[in-house]
Formats: sequence, structure tokens, C-alpha cells
Amino acid sequence: MAKNIQSLERAAAMLRLLAGGERRLGLSDIASSLGLAKGTAHGILRTLQAEGFVEQETASGRYQLGAELLRLGNSYLDVHELRARALVWTDDLARSSGESVHLGVLHQQGVLIVHHVFRPDDSRQVLEVGAMQPLHSTALGKVLSAYDPVAHSEVLEVPREGFTPRTVTELKEFETLLDMTRAKGWAADVEETWEGVASVAAPIHDRRRMPVGAVAITGAVERVCDAGELRSELVAAVRDCARAVSRDLGAGRF
Repeated sequence: MAKNIQSLERAAAMLRLLAGGERRLGLSDIASSLGLAKGTAHGILRTLQAEGFVEQETASGRYQLGAELLRLGNSYLDVHELRARALVWTDDLARSSGESVHLGVLHQQGVLIVHHVFRPDDSRQVLEVGAMQPLHSTALGKVLSAYDPVAHSEVLEVPREGFTPRTVTELKEFETLLDMTRAKGWAADVEETWEGVASVAAPIHDRRRMPVGAVAITGAVERVCDAGELRSELVAAVRDCARAVSRDLGAGRF
């Protein structure tokens, strides 16, 4: 069995200590509470401080939890609240459309699938929660890139790989696609990522009216498209689902 990394265990214990009891603790208090030498404790605190996980009060020299932990915590809560609010609506969308439904968020220059509802038939399917999808070619990725400034910056930094002959990789054409996405309120992927697969996605906003994710229907081209175009009733259903989740997150009407 692999051994745990002692320095990480000590850093985690230090963060738990700062999270409980008194809000601010001095170096001696932290070292004695954890049974560490002052030099060891100071080295860990200095590293945590450099990463924004710990802050030191100038006047007293005492330590407290830093803003980076709050940001990470809010991100965790946002994703879980998004999933919780979307459960019923995405189930309904899969049932009404007859296709699989994915919920995605921006993560590490890609789209992280945080919820997946299977197509409501007896076909063999693989759960895709935790899978990553590209930003530039998928419907989910295009929606996030169009509405989220961070996603837009990140999609321009990574190579736009041509997965199929339909994938848009040239920058000017891609930016035009994002303009169209913002104008329409939804994005499409018709065999741009996988041959024979089409998808349509719409953005989800939170109470601050910030984009926090996207929802998509995905299925075989012959079912999702009609004469090469996405079926209008599926586009409407995805947009209705995104609006419903956004309302539940406090965004109001879109």
C-alpha cells in the first residue's frame, strides 16, 4: 500500500486546526497543537500562505484561513448546487427527448461532465460523469466559451484539434460561431467531435446571472437532426431546461 505524504497530512491538519476553534492562531499555538517543531510548522504555513490558503495578520502575526479556500469551497458548492437543481429537469428532458442528457461545467480548459442521464431505452450505455470534453468542438464547450469569459480565454489558449472534417479550428471562423451562439442562445455540434453524433446545448446561469454550466441533448445524427439540421423541438426543449435550472438557481427569467 502506498504511504501518505507526511507534509500534506500536516498541511491538512493545519487547515483543519485553523478552521475550528479560534479564528486566528499564532505559530507557537499551531506547532504545539500539532506536535510539530516551530521550524517545520513555519515552513508549511509559509507554503500555504504563498498559495493563498492561509493569511497572516500583519499586526499580531497570527494565522487564519485564506481567501483561496473560500473560492474553492464556493466552486464545490456551486457545482453540487447545480447538480441538485438540475436533477429533476434533466430527467424530464431525457424522458421527453428520448436522448441522453449531459450537464457540463468549465474545468481545466475543457468541459467536465458532472451529471449524465441515460437515454431512456434498453440500449447499453456508459456513465460519463467525470469525463472531459473539448471546449471548441462540443455543444457544451461552445456554449461555455460563448458565455463565460474565462472559458473564452482558455479555449483560445489550447490547440483546436480537428476531430472530424466538420470541426472548426480556424480562429476567425470559431469566433463567428461563438457570436452566433450568443445571438441564438444555444450551440450545436453536428459530427464536429464524433462521427454520427449530434448535440445541442444551452447555458445555465446563477443568481448573479453568471454562466455556471450548460446542459445538452446528445444522440445519433439520424435521431437528433432532420435534413441535416437539429430538430427544432429538441432545441426548444434544451433551452427550456436550461432556463428552468437557471430559475431554480435564482437567475430569474432569461
